[in-house]
Amino acid sequence: MERAEQILKHGYDPNFVHENPQYYSDGQLAVAAEMLIASEHEEGIDRNSYPENWPDEDCIKMLNKPYVERLAVAGALIAAEIDRLNDHRNR
Repeated sequence: MERAEQILKHGYDPNFVHENPQYYSDGQLAVAAEMLIASEHEEGIDRNSYPENWPDEDCIKMLNKPYVERLAVAGALIAAEIDRLNDHRNR
């Protein structure tokens, strides 16, 4: 459900990812997922763990979600990274 929201609500489909490598080509989706699951408490997460080139505001917004919701977002980000890798192989 969270992955569908990324695509439908926010437009983060494989084409968007392909057209914006500055946000995705260096493993940023996996880094973001790791950031979200690193600690149950957002105040324990250092800004240096934010994905490269991602706006701080976006990271803070995700980190302010309850931990269970952050886990769901992390799962969707991992699914997005799998989509990105599969799409990259098929292009």
